[in-house]
Amino acid sequence: MSVTITALEAENVKRIKAVEITPSTTGLTLVGGNNNQGKTSVLDALAWALGGDKFRPAAAARDGAITPPHLKVTLSNGIVVERRGKNSTLTVTDPTGRRAGQQLLNEFVEVLALDLPRFMDASDRDKADTLLKIIGVGEQLAALDQRIKALYDKRTAVGQIAQQKKAYAEEMLSYPEAPAEPVSALELIQQQQEILLRNAENQRQRDRLAEVTHAKHRYADELQRLDERIEALQAQRRELKASYDAAVVAEEAATKTVAQLQDESTAALEESIRNVEDTNRKVRANLDKARAEDDAAEMAAQYSKLTDQINEARRKRTALLDGADLPLPGLGVEDGCLTYHGKRWRDMSGSDQLRVATAIVRRLNPNCGFVLLDKLEQMDLATLAEFGRWLEAEGLQAIATRVSTGSECQIIIEDGRVKEDTAACNTVLQAPADTPAWKKGAF
Repeated sequence: MSVTITALEAENVKRIKAVEITPSTTGLTLVGGNNNQGKTSVLDALAWALGGDKFRPAAAARDGAITPPHLKVTLSNGIVVERRGKNSTLTVTDPTGRRAGQQLLNEFVEVLALDLPRFMDASDRDKADTLLKIIGVGEQLAALDQRIKALYDKRTAVGQIAQQKKAYAEEMLSYPEAPAEPVSALELIQQQQEILLRNAENQRQRDRLAEVTHAKHRYADELQRLDERIEALQAQRRELKASYDAAVVAEEAATKTVAQLQDESTAALEESIRNVEDTNRKVRANLDKARAEDDAAEMAAQYSKLTDQINEARRKRTALLDGADLPLPGLGVEDGCLTYHGKRWRDMSGSDQLRVATAIVRRLNPNCGFVLLDKLEQMDLATLAEFGRWLEAEGLQAIATRVSTGSECQIIIEDGRVKEDTAACNTVLQAPADTPAWKKGAF
C-alpha cells in the first residue's frame, strides 16, 4: 500500500508562523495564497521533514521567531516524523515498534517526489533514461536505437552515393547507333579482302564472257567466208559449225552466270576502318554508361534494403515499448528523448509535463503515494480539475501550491498561517488551554 501524508504541523519554518494541515488522502490538495505568504514554505517543510538534511532550507528558521523550527508529519502507515529543538533533531516513531530513522523513511519516500523540479529540469536524455530504468528495457532500446542510427547513417551514405552515380550516369554521353561491342580493324580488313577476292573472281568471269563473245564473232566471220567456199569447204564448215554451236551454248551459260553476279561494295567497310577508333570510343562510352547505371541501380537497391532494415528495427523498438509496463499510456522514447503522445518535453503543455513527471516519479518508488508540486498557477481551472481526477484514479496524493485565493484552493495561506475562512477544511485547530505555546502561536 502506498504511503501518503495524513497531516502536517509546522511552526517557524521559513515564512510559516504556525499551520496545521490535513490534505486529501488522494487527489489534489491545493495550497493557495498571494506571493510571499508562505505557500512554498509548506512544501519545503514537508520535504525537509521526510527527505532529510539535504532538503533543509538554507534559512530554515522564520525571521524574528523566538522558538526554533518545529515539524510534525503523520503518514498513512502510522509513522510520525518530527523535527524539533535547536538542532531540529529527527525523530521517527513507528507504531509497529521497529527501529526508525531516515533510513526507514527512505524505503517509501521518493526523493524526486519531494523535489519534482529536479526531474522536470533534467535533460531530455536523463528523463528518458529514468523512464527506461523503470520499465527495464533501457539496454535493449539503446541497442535498437544504436542499430537504427547505424543503419540510417549507412543508408544516408548509400543514398548520397546512389544519387551521385545516377547523376554521373545521366551526364555521360551515349551513342545509340554504335554497336554493342568494340569493332576489330583486322576483322574489317579481312572482310574487305574476302570481298575483293570475290570481286576478282567476278571480273575473271566477265573476262571469260568477253573472250567467248569474241570467239563467237570470229567464228561467224569465218563462217561467212566459208559460205562462199561452201561447196569446197563443207567438211571444214561442219567443224566450224560445231565449234560455233558449242560457243553459243557456252555463251548462254556464261551470260546466265554473269547475269547473276552482284558486285559488293567495300565502301562501308572502308568507312568503318577509317572510323574504327571513333566507333570504339562510342562503344566504350556506352559500356561505361551502362556500368554507371548498373552501379546506380545497385546502390538504390542497397538503399531500399537498408530502409527495410530500419523499418524492421523500428518495428521491434515499437513492440518493445508497447510490451513494456509504462507508468502512463502514451509515454515513449524517441532518439533517446522522453515523449508523451509523440511530443517531446519542450512541446508538451505544462499540465502534461506535470502529469508525466508525477507518473514517472510515482513508479520510481511505488511505496511513495504522494508528490509535492509548486506553482500550479500555470493550469487553468478545468485542467486542474482534470489533473485532480487523474490523481484520484491513480490513487495518488498531490500537495501543490498556486498563486490564488480562489475557491479551487482547499487551503489559503496568509501571513504564514491558514486563513480562517478555510478553517472548515484545513486550518490551525483551536488550541485548548493546555496546548503548547508553539501551537497557540505565541512566538
